[in-house]
Amino acid sequence: MLVPGPAPLEHEIIDLFTQLRNPLLRYVSGLGLPLPDGEEVVQEVFLALFQHLRQGKPRTNLKGWVFRVGHNLALKQRMRNGRREKLHEFEVESSGHLASGLNPEEHFAGVQHQERLIAAIEALPDLDRCCLYLRAEGLRYRQIADVLDISLGGVSEMLGRTLVKLGKVEGC
Repeated sequence: MLVPGPAPLEHEIIDLFTQLRNPLLRYVSGLGLPLPDGEEVVQEVFLALFQHLRQGKPRTNLKGWVFRVGHNLALKQRMRNGRREKLHEFEVESSGHLASGLNPEEHFAGVQHQERLIAAIEALPDLDRCCLYLRAEGLRYRQIADVLDISLGGVSEMLGRTLVKLGKVEGC
């Protein structure tokens, strides 16, 4: 007895899941969710996507759609968890991200620089940080505007302001 393979819609969802799972998980984790909650949100997003497409709803900008639904579900999960604090706070690992061939003084300077950058990112307003995270995940300005429900000019302004702030840290 032959078992039928996945239908074309299921193939499309599997392809999108393979492509977007890790970036979406990084993004929702950056919104302050613990990993298990983030994984649950990702699963809910792709279930909603399957239902969305099965109902014949628009297929335009599916990447933006996935991140917008993920953003909204992550914020709801944060509220359920009682988390109203700032978005994700980075943990600085003293090794691993910096080149291993550095002498102790260079390594220490690199760690200090990394800590300054992280502090600058953590000091950003939540919306500016979300814009930065989404841009880091490869979303275009229009997609970011759709995800965060802000204007295209707002995205440009926030990212410009963020890059200036991070540039000042780089110049130190």
